[in-house]
Parts: sequence; C-alpha cells; structure tokens
Amino acid sequence: MFQRRSPQPFLVRTRDLLWPRKGWRRASSYIAHRVRRLPGTPYRIAAGFASGAAISFTPFIGLHFVGGAVLAMALRGNLMASAIGTVIGNPWTFPIIWLWIYTFGQWLLGGEALTELPAALSLTYIFENPLEILWPMTVGGVPTAVAAWFAFFWPIRLAVFRYQRGRRKVMRRRARARRKAAKAQARAQGKTSGSADQVSEAT
Repeated sequence: MFQRRSPQPFLVRTRDLLWPRKGWRRASSYIAHRVRRLPGTPYRIAAGFASGAAISFTPFIGLHFVGGAVLAMALRGNLMASAIGTVIGNPWTFPIIWLWIYTFGQWLLGGEALTELPAALSLTYIFENPLEILWPMTVGGVPTAVAAWFAFFWPIRLAVFRYQRGRRKVMRRRARARRKAAKAQARAQGKTSGSADQVSEAT
C-alpha cells in the first residue's frame, strides 16, 4: 500500500527527505492525502498520526517509530498513521524541537533557560551526559508531546471525518447512478423482447 512500483535509489530518497523535489507544499499535500485515505475510523487514524507526531517531540531519536507504534496501540490508533506522523520530526524541525524541549525542561527544573543549544551538542554528547542534556529534554519533551498529541489529533480527526463523509456521498451517488442505468437497460431490453414477440406473432 502506497509503495512505488520501482523503489528509488537511497541517495534520491535521502535528498527528497532533506528537500522534496516538488516543494514542501506539495509534499505536505501528499502526506495529508495519504493520511485521509488510510483505512479505519477518523479516531483511529487521527490517534495514530498524533501518536507519531507526539513522539517526535521527545529526545529519543531512533526510537520514534517504535515509540509512536506503542503509543498508537495503547490508544487504539492506526499503526500506519503513527509511522506517517513521525515525519513531523525531521532534519529541519529537530533543531527547533530540541531547543524548545531543552529550554522548557531547564525552566521546569528551575535552571536557566537557554536561547540556543550548546555548541558541543550531539547524540553522543547527549547520551554521555544524560543529567546535563537528556534529562531536561525529557522533562520538557513529555508535556510538549502531550500538547502536540491534542494539537494534531483534533484537526486530523475532523479532516478525515469530512473526507470519509464526502467519499461516502460520492459512492452513494455512483451506486444510485448504476442502479438507474441497470433499470433503464432492463426496461430497454424488455421493450426489445416485447417488440420481437409481437413481430413473431404477426408472422
């Protein structure tokens, strides 16, 4: 489902991740279209996407797919939607997210809020200095993730609901059109057979 017939080379996929060839607006529209067309109820789809998006606001990069799936299962959300939701965390948004959750965590812990990340910040530095970096990011990330979940859940649930309602209306119209066409064809066949019977009787 949603897979290409011919997989793209790794370098092409990496380039598209960093900078979509067709632009960010087109990429966002494509993602929204994929989410709306997922099977499931509006709640399950929205809960799944919101779970993936919420996990992206935690510092545990590399575990976002797994964490999003676990949270989605706990909330009875759609697993495919949770995987798509993790796209909220990407090379362009991570610096902003990390700066926010670190600063927010420092503030919650009573420390000094920063306006920029430490110059030596890296994944290795984070895990080698958990109390200095990882703990404030976790403290700031958890409430941010909760807020992000609701921020994504409600608009996506409404969008999926409207899309599915519109699609059902289209399908009902098509079904009525097919029934009318079938009845018209049956009447035409009945008239043709009646005319043939009259001709045969006359001869």
